[in-house]
Amino acid sequence: MNKIEHIGIAVKNIEDSNVLFEKLLGVPAYKSEEVASEGVLTSFFQTGTNKIELLMATHPESPIAKFLEKKGEGIHHIAFDVDDIVVEIERLKNEGFVLINEVPKKGADNKLVAFLHPKATNGVLIELCQEIKS
Repeated sequence: MNKIEHIGIAVKNIEDSNVLFEKLLGVPAYKSEEVASEGVLTSFFQTGTNKIELLMATHPESPIAKFLEKKGEGIHHIAFDVDDIVVEIERLKNEGFVLINEVPKKGADNKLVAFLHPKATNGVLIELCQEIKS
């Protein structure tokens, strides 16, 4: 793993949260994107090398809607940048980690992603991210 790629924050209202984070970070969101397969609308902010992803559910059955129901707004996941997501998935499986995704899928911000189950990582949802090369 190379670095923390971003921190994901679950929010109830992305418009209100965009205003809040613009004020907090002093920069506007650089990108908003819907990921229909996950039932989520995202906004990304960047300050220096740090990125924040806001996530709002687009339907009541999405993972973010379920998270908000159980835990409310707050940190949802920590994402790590990796060079080769397939190799990293295999390495982590061999180390005994439980994966939610054993095959990477297309995520937001031009990334391939896979998640580790929080039961295997002290309650923290971990996302692996690899830039999709064109």
